[in-house]
Amino acid sequence: MIPHICSRADWAAARDRGFYAPESLDRVGFVHCSDPGTVHLPAATFHAGRTDLVLLEVDPGRLDAELRWEPSNRSDPSAPWFPHIYGPIPIGAIVGVHDFPPLPDGRFELPPALARRGRGSSGLN
Repeated sequence: MIPHICSRADWAAARDRGFYAPESLDRVGFVHCSDPGTVHLPAATFHAGRTDLVLLEVDPGRLDAELRWEPSNRSDPSAPWFPHIYGPIPIGAIVGVHDFPPLPDGRFELPPALARRGRGSSGLN
């Protein structure tokens, strides 16, 4: 499972279109995703204070586009790597949708259903 953060409105539009393709796809050429253990990093950096988010569960085996794991900082070999999807995500590749609100202190955590499956490698609090 590869998590991707998006707004409820973007998810609703994707369901109507039959695929998910955020505006950033045209700008950067890929859909930025995470793994369960690092999803809190982009959530805190790019989505602080947002309460309209959902976390999409993407099944990599159902993608039509190329998936590449790439470093977040090419000059730091110890920096986290993130999955990038180089094209739209078909609705059939999205196997789960979970509300993704911040905690009262502003931090983000995996939704309980996903946390029960395992937290990944970076140890969310």
